[in-house]
Amino acid sequence: MPETPQLPSLSAIAASRSPSHAFAGAPVQPPAVADAILTLARTHIGETYVLGARAPMCNKDWHGPWDCAEFCSWCLYQASDILFGVEPRHDPMRADAYTGYWAAQARAAGTIVPIDRAVGIAGAFLLREPQSGRVGHIAISDGAGGTVEAHSSKLGVIASQAGGRRWDYGILAPGIRYFASASPVTVAPPPTDILRLTEPMLRGDEVRRLQQCLADLGLQPGSIDGVFGPQTEAAVAAFQASQGLLVDGEFGPATRKAMKAMKGCGKRL
Repeated sequence: MPETPQLPSLSAIAASRSPSHAFAGAPVQPPAVADAILTLARTHIGETYVLGARAPMCNKDWHGPWDCAEFCSWCLYQASDILFGVEPRHDPMRADAYTGYWAAQARAAGTIVPIDRAVGIAGAFLLREPQSGRVGHIAISDGAGGTVEAHSSKLGVIASQAGGRRWDYGILAPGIRYFASASPVTVAPPPTDILRLTEPMLRGDEVRRLQQCLADLGLQPGSIDGVFGPQTEAAVAAFQASQGLLVDGEFGPATRKAMKAMKGCGKRL
């Protein structure tokens, strides 16, 4: 898990950061309140998800399709005029969102917070950081242990729960005024049996059985050697996409359940 830097205060973030497109001499606007991000996101529940879809940041009437990073960056921009988690940073017409940009920009801005803090802050973002060149996932915290997120092609944009899932850390977008819950917010811990690409790589019989199932399904996990490497991750992601699941290349509870339902895989997994 990436290191969590010294925690910024909510007021310090709001006071010290300005919108990415601000220019010299422009009137200073009060920071947007994070509740506006969450309120806007909720109006899009039920809309369509497409992996890799592009959302025009400057189109306030956009209603999908979405992918997770585009959804979060669009909601943030529409609620605050702040471009974040995108490249290029200063052109909403060409801005393309990606979980890797969210990770890099949050790290550079010093706005990373622990997940147990982010789940109690409405409008914070919960990030599962992608491996290099891969796909991660990002959701908006509702401040009460829930999320609003562009989840998958099967479910679309949904309200869900943060608990029982693996996240790396939370992000407080620069230039936003946040408020934390006065009451502690606790969520269920993530599963401990998720198979995923790590450093060093995972190795074992469970990985070997997963690889055999992937191969039997016509996917390409690489050698059946019990090592969860990049090819196995790509094969898991391909299976997830074929089933309309959240595509992150991680073999967690939802992916395991779907694969166990496939012929020949139930007893093996």
